[in-house]
Amino acid sequence: MPKIVVEVMPKPELLDPQGKAVGGALNRIGKPELASVRIGKRFEITTDSDVTEEVLASVREIAADVFSNPIIEDVVSVSVEENA
Repeated sequence: MPKIVVEVMPKPELLDPQGKAVGGALNRIGKPELASVRIGKRFEITTDSDVTEEVLASVREIAADVFSNPIIEDVVSVSVEENA
């Protein structure tokens, strides 16, 4: 059963308070080499049918309209994972 994966991240020019907090925690536990963290969202959509270009176009539209807030987030990828 194919799985479509959508990844959404905060726009690069915006602050990421969650990422900053996690980055600070990593520094406190002795991992200063991990310089920065940005936290996003991952959506996994399974389908019983074949993933065609039309299906992917539909998911891209949904990702832009529903999964992300276009003012503060970017849809960075829409990909297919086979045999999910």
